[in-house]
Amino acid sequence: MSDSMDFSALRRGLEDPAAGGAMLKRIEELAATIERPVTLMEVCGTHTHSIAAAGLRRLMPSNVRLVSGPGCPVCVTPIGWVDRAMALAAREDVIVTTFGDMMRVPASHGTLEESRAEGADVRICYSTRDALQIARDNPEKKVVFLAVGFETTAPTIAAALEEAERENLPNFLVLAGHKTIPEALEALMDNNDVKLDGLLCPGHVSVIIGSDAYAPVATAGLPCSVVGFAPNDVLAGVAELLAQLANDKPAVSNLYGRVVQPDGNPAARALLDKFFVQTDSDWRGLGIIPRSGLELKVEFAHRNAALLEVDLPVAREPKGCRCGEVLQGTIDPPECPLFGNGCDPEHAVGACMVSSEGTCAAWHRHERLALSSPKS
Repeated sequence: MSDSMDFSALRRGLEDPAAGGAMLKRIEELAATIERPVTLMEVCGTHTHSIAAAGLRRLMPSNVRLVSGPGCPVCVTPIGWVDRAMALAAREDVIVTTFGDMMRVPASHGTLEESRAEGADVRICYSTRDALQIARDNPEKKVVFLAVGFETTAPTIAAALEEAERENLPNFLVLAGHKTIPEALEALMDNNDVKLDGLLCPGHVSVIIGSDAYAPVATAGLPCSVVGFAPNDVLAGVAELLAQLANDKPAVSNLYGRVVQPDGNPAARALLDKFFVQTDSDWRGLGIIPRSGLELKVEFAHRNAALLEVDLPVAREPKGCRCGEVLQGTIDPPECPLFGNGCDPEHAVGACMVSSEGTCAAWHRHERLALSSPKS
């Protein structure tokens, strides 16, 4: 490790720098027992930013690499889905409602932000309850909520659907784009382009699905550690994964037990099961992953905005963007020729730079200036 780094980067986010220093020492000791390169992946946008903001990547031993995976739901949403959202916004009888981070995600032609500037009725919501109220206030319009997210946000969409059903609110619809994490992790294990040695499992998602959801991944031989979001939490997870590798005993270790239970949140999962069914789903960078998406059950087809008639263009990714490879962990953001060279958070070309949870946005904000500083 570089003496110049000391623990100053950690102190910005650690409540106990001394504990962080002890954890780093433990990581170095464990890494020294593993005589090969080790690649550990986090699959949570909040973890990505925590790692970048605290400079943890540069504090790792020389044989330990931290890479980011498909932990940003906006980033993994395929461009064809965004095209459909744009096409729905073009219909005069539709109001599109969305969380703000979808507004600047590029479609094949333009963004929702640009569509709104051209007259489309696209409204930013801070909760699904906002979208429900818009539907109540505009009974003559179909109000479509863009339902993007992992298991963390999906229950809030299900709750809104339940409320719409209870009120008999016929004009509230959703364009389902939810993804499920465990199936994506299994797909990553089969990716020959990146050899993973361990996973830092997401905290928020795990609150819903539980730590037991990762058992198939660990059984298949990949160590897993569920961790919180403070830098010390992440360091503890890294140490746990290295210990599993050193002992050749892959398992699921729940280091976030203060909020994550083995079976997660049964009530939230029951709500999801009421309205959604798992389906094959397209992920940017990963392609079609079996049973990795959530679509509305047939009995709720009247809420399914995907059934509305629209004209769709041929899906086209932004030229030169390598967001898909970043999401696989096969490249770091600076390896994309557009990174900082026409693509930055203010003028984003790809979804990984647009989203506040995106890996490219995290690198640009926190690690860009350190790229030219050698790690010793």
